[in-house]
Amino acid sequence: MLNIVLYEPEIPQNTGNIMRTAMAFHCRLHLIEPLGFYLDEKHLRRAGMDYRDEIELLRYENWIDFLSKNDGDYYYVTRYCKHTPDYFQYEECKKDIYLIFGKESTGIPKEILKEHLDRCMRIPMVENARSLNLSNSVAIVVYEVMRQLGYQGLSQTEVIKGEDFLSNF
Repeated sequence: MLNIVLYEPEIPQNTGNIMRTAMAFHCRLHLIEPLGFYLDEKHLRRAGMDYRDEIELLRYENWIDFLSKNDGDYYYVTRYCKHTPDYFQYEECKKDIYLIFGKESTGIPKEILKEHLDRCMRIPMVENARSLNLSNSVAIVVYEVMRQLGYQGLSQTEVIKGEDFLSNF
């Protein structure tokens, strides 16, 4: 199982977009408090397109609470690293995969990162770009993991309008 972990997210629209990504890629979503918003805010619902009911959403009081309840292979997304998302071989993981993303303003605390430098990754970008939007970063890294795993459980054809929709247009 692929897990998206948001450490103290601050912007409801980002979390809503990430809910949509979690649903589309069949990921479990973990939110580590404190959150910078209420989960029932209209912006969260709008961005999440009501996918809230279609995903497994788990909340934790803090980082320690999260760690105590989840065993798996943890990967940390940060700008302070040299490995890229494709550096890691996710198909070799024997446990659930947890992709950990920090809060929009400050990222994952450095105290957490320094203990796991071998599992930290950076999305490559131009030198003067500080970071990407959180929801975009989640989508990029989740896609790379799913690509390496052969898109397990994901449809590669259009199902809602039909596989031959464009041919019949």
